[in-house]
Amino acid sequence: MSAQLAPNSISELVEAVRSTPRLIPIGGNTKPRLSKVDAARLSIAGLRGITEYEPSEFTFTALAGTPIKEIAEALKQRGQYLPFDPMCVEAGATLGGTVASGLSGPGRFRFGGLRDFILGIRFVDGSGRLLRMGGKVVKNAAGFDLPKFFVGSLGRFGVLAEITFKVFPQRVTSHTLKLTVEGADAAASISMQAAGSRWEPDAIDCLPDGATLCLRLAGPPQALDALSREILSRSKGEVLSEDEAETIWIDLREFRWAAEGPLIKVAITPAIWPAFARVIRTLSGARVHVSAGGNIAFLSLPDHTAFSKFDEELRKLGLCGLTLRGDAPLWSGTRTQTIITSGVKQALDPQNRFPSLED
Repeated sequence: MSAQLAPNSISELVEAVRSTPRLIPIGGNTKPRLSKVDAARLSIAGLRGITEYEPSEFTFTALAGTPIKEIAEALKQRGQYLPFDPMCVEAGATLGGTVASGLSGPGRFRFGGLRDFILGIRFVDGSGRLLRMGGKVVKNAAGFDLPKFFVGSLGRFGVLAEITFKVFPQRVTSHTLKLTVEGADAAASISMQAAGSRWEPDAIDCLPDGATLCLRLAGPPQALDALSREILSRSKGEVLSEDEAETIWIDLREFRWAAEGPLIKVAITPAIWPAFARVIRTLSGARVHVSAGGNIAFLSLPDHTAFSKFDEELRKLGLCGLTLRGDAPLWSGTRTQTIITSGVKQALDPQNRFPSLED
């Protein structure tokens, strides 16, 4: 691995990109496998701070190296938050790294993922140009929505310097229901039922034990009490205390349930969830957290030895996995790259200064 570059301003960032033939940007290094390539490491940690915040407009702009925790605290003071529940906040995830990894937490179920909240970016492309795409207000929808291509780009299109997001008002009240389920079939069935119900759950996640479904509701207290009673009349479970609920959601967002081996994100659907769960049961020591009502799974393997079997089974299901950390290939299963993604890569990085999405 090559030496690390550490610019402390946007002008230094531009110069670092222009003077380095091959590099990969890194944030808080909370998903280290994404940047494990043979290239100079360019840390954005020195680009830190909220540059603009308009609470009345529900938007903020911050430098890419700003820790998500710092942003969350500033928003909380004004009764606002990022409703997609960013991951690895306590571990030190940065705004730029969060965008590049494309990770969204439990709240994406109701409100949409990270890409639904990004409004604009400033970035340095492979030719060393400092470019601005998108805008700083919600109504600015003109032009090609390039900022969304940086969500999940893994730092392969350019280096993010500054990002603008829209935010939401903080939840008034929330209830978390802990439901007991008998396996993935039951969990998927309840999740699909809840998704189409009038309950409008804020989050639906299945815990790594495979037998517990957590359903989070948000709204006025009286309404939540009534909805909780209705749900518990149909499913066995209980309403958790605020402290118990907070511990569960934080542990999920921080991956505290996962082993030290490979941690892999897999896009699934509620319909294929049971089949995916059967595959996981064949892998000794594997644990899985299913999030967003059965649309995302996070798999933890005890070590790399089970990866080959997992990769083979994932291909049979036609699914694709992305390794976030651990000693394993970056991709698993069946992955296809669209023509438009290749076109964006060629337009922004014609000299291949950044690694490809295959590296």
